[in-house]
Amino acid sequence: MGNGASAGVSAAVTSLSDGDLKTVVGALGEGDRTKLLAALNSSGGSGGAKQSAFVFIKPHANTPAVQALVKSTFSAAGIGILSEGEIDGPSIDKKKLIDQHYYAIASKATILKPDQLPVPADKFKEKFGEEWSKVLEDKRVFNALDAKEKLGCDDATLDKVWKAATPADKVVKFGGGFYCALLEPEGKDPIYTFNAFFMSMRSKFTAEKAAIHYYVVEFDPSALAWAKFRGEVLGPTDPAKAPASSLRGLINADWEKLGLPGAPNVTDNGVHASASPFEGLAERMNWLERPLADDPFGKKLLEAGIKEETLKAWTVDPRVPMPDSKEGSLFDALEDLDLDACVEKAKAIAACPAK
Repeated sequence: MGNGASAGVSAAVTSLSDGDLKTVVGALGEGDRTKLLAALNSSGGSGGAKQSAFVFIKPHANTPAVQALVKSTFSAAGIGILSEGEIDGPSIDKKKLIDQHYYAIASKATILKPDQLPVPADKFKEKFGEEWSKVLEDKRVFNALDAKEKLGCDDATLDKVWKAATPADKVVKFGGGFYCALLEPEGKDPIYTFNAFFMSMRSKFTAEKAAIHYYVVEFDPSALAWAKFRGEVLGPTDPAKAPASSLRGLINADWEKLGLPGAPNVTDNGVHASASPFEGLAERMNWLERPLADDPFGKKLLEAGIKEETLKAWTVDPRVPMPDSKEGSLFDALEDLDLDACVEKAKAIAACPAK
């Protein structure tokens, strides 16, 4: 759909009822749907710009009954579903989609090699009694993915060996989500590795029969604030503390009827949803491989004057200079902000001088 076509369709559909508009949008392919929505948002059609989140049902809860529950809950809350689909475990594994999703932790476990990690040599020596440079030179350190191959074990066995390092006082924390351990598997040479605890969680997404069911959703910020979307529609991380009417609360209460293999917990809590409009953008770019400029919110940020390279760097939640002169998590700074506030905060952060 070219720019002229987008403008023409935008003008034509602004007079449609919500039901008819949903039918038109639903009939489009992903690419044309995105462009149409961008045109509608920029023209002020269909009530003005809406904010969009990426939601997925986690593999342990991906049943037809949960899918139906998600749709009915969204409908009752006035949340529109723009697109939905399935991504299977082998694809998640091959493309490292879950690794990118949990980049802060996963980058140390599966994406980066040890010599690419900012290991503080002094802390390493203080904990383990040897030089970091020597361990690198001797090739006795691996990321968790390579450690599994080195030891010839599966994720469960690696997790067991990693957990054994804690009571043995062979684990050190280098920073938020950055742990190193000396693994001492029976009958094998000791090796160092990072964040191996991630592998057992990763395997839940990458198993042969695993799959997520995703939804790209939108809602009017004047009718539903992002904080309310997360707190009341989705529910907090711990499903036991979630409101009874929230998705996580409903799944927790009726997990057996919904076909789950076990009771939900803080990790297996049924459903994920973006924590902000920016995280929604980052997740659509990752899971759907959507180009930044083709996403309505990505386009809005570019039009606000934020450079493309900056926005791409932000998708992995770096620590960045803040307007208050401190450094902090980019995702934390934008969490729960509604569309316009998120754009303004992003502009303010982008304007901060690098340290």
